[in-house]
Amino acid sequence: MTYDGKLRVWRGDETGGELRDYTVQVNEGEVVLDVIHRLQATQAGDLAVRWNCKAGKCGSCSAEINGKPRLMCLTRMGTFAEDEVVTITPMRTFPVIRDLVTDVSYNYEKAAALPGFEPRPRDADGQHRMQQIDVERSQEFRKCIECFLCQDVCHVVRDHEDNKKVYAGPRFLMRLAELDMHPLDTFDRRKVAQDNMGLGMCNITKCCSEVCPEGIHITDNALIPMKERVVDRKYDPLTWLGAKIGRRPHP
Repeated sequence: MTYDGKLRVWRGDETGGELRDYTVQVNEGEVVLDVIHRLQATQAGDLAVRWNCKAGKCGSCSAEINGKPRLMCLTRMGTFAEDEVVTITPMRTFPVIRDLVTDVSYNYEKAAALPGFEPRPRDADGQHRMQQIDVERSQEFRKCIECFLCQDVCHVVRDHEDNKKVYAGPRFLMRLAELDMHPLDTFDRRKVAQDNMGLGMCNITKCCSEVCPEGIHITDNALIPMKERVVDRKYDPLTWLGAKIGRRPHP
């Protein structure tokens, strides 16, 4: 079954732009990215769009569809009524390069500023050993495909451009939590998270978790536990004493 779908697509660049209306054939079972490709092939050959795998694993085709940050390759046209206008715009939090393509270099700058993994020395037999329960604590976070939808929807940077200088955003605060929870890592990232990456600016609205295509519980399993670790470091007397004598307490 096919029908004529109504698209409203943002066209423009860093100097400005506008929403333009198109009518494009839609086939049963197609996703938004399929229809965008057909629009490119038939009516707008110069439409800029970023994509790669079309399987929800590369995180490239992030956009805002009817105002909600989503992956175009995972958003089925069947989600919308046939007579509904589907509006597709670039991620609002990042500067537009052209059409649906945004400059996400902010994210790579934050990634480069994170302290790397610092493992403890190997055991006497040359092995690293850790409990499975400790592995599982942070394993969920490694499903991240870096689509940056959580970064896009986070109002701390979405509504306050100046915050980008001092706030890493949920994706990279989650990365800090992942490393800090790693059973073999020796670097205490709690001070970095609070003082350099803006952990305290996160007010746990859970909007980042709501848009994650991998279903990662960013707020509940990463950001809140990291906040708790920071509080322990500052206010728990035993933790404070352990830090003073050079021992990192086990969480």
